[in-house]
Amino acid sequence: MEEDKIVQFNPPKPASRFSGTPMKSELVEKASEVMPDPQILINMVSCRVKQLNDGRAPLVETVPSMGAADIALTEIIEGKIKLAETPAP
Repeated sequence: MEEDKIVQFNPPKPASRFSGTPMKSELVEKASEVMPDPQILINMVSCRVKQLNDGRAPLVETVPSMGAADIALTEIIEGKIKLAETPAP
């Protein structure tokens, strides 16, 4: 196939009110002290980022340079969001 006939497809990025900057490593380190299990921390951040991108309001003060993941990590560090405990059967 000729290269000049190839059309690149770049899927649209989801719209977000927050910048797309990468997470700050110091926030990841501090959050991992609060939630030492990395899999649970990742799931908590992922769920909260989805909520923020869907329009939920941040629970902490933000600055324009903070991405949604930074906001979620800061909320975890400050104890604004926690892992829900499920009762034993």
